[in-house]
Amino acid sequence: MIKAAGVGEVTDATFHAEVMEAGLPVLVEFTADWCPPCRQIAPVLSALAVEEADRLKIVQLDVDTNPETTMKYGVLSMPTLMVFRAGEPVKSMVGARPKRRLLQELEDVI
Repeated sequence: MIKAAGVGEVTDATFHAEVMEAGLPVLVEFTADWCPPCRQIAPVLSALAVEEADRLKIVQLDVDTNPETTMKYGVLSMPTLMVFRAGEPVKSMVGARPKRRLLQELEDVI
């Protein structure tokens, strides 16, 4: 998995505690090693993880090693960005995007 600096990593085993029980909204990137757009968005997510740390938690989930969570949320394309608030998915976006556009799309959920 392309590790983005400042971005946490979750698994099927830790997803509930790290995402569902988080105090902040959580942006989960469903990602894979073989995914070029995932590499493209990694620096964007790293920057957001630092800049928005007080408003948003950002984590990655490797779809190849965590099929349970991937299937549960019907993730078919990478990267899928899903925002969870109070344990509920409130927004889903597919594909890499520039930082400014991503921030605009997140405005209503963070």
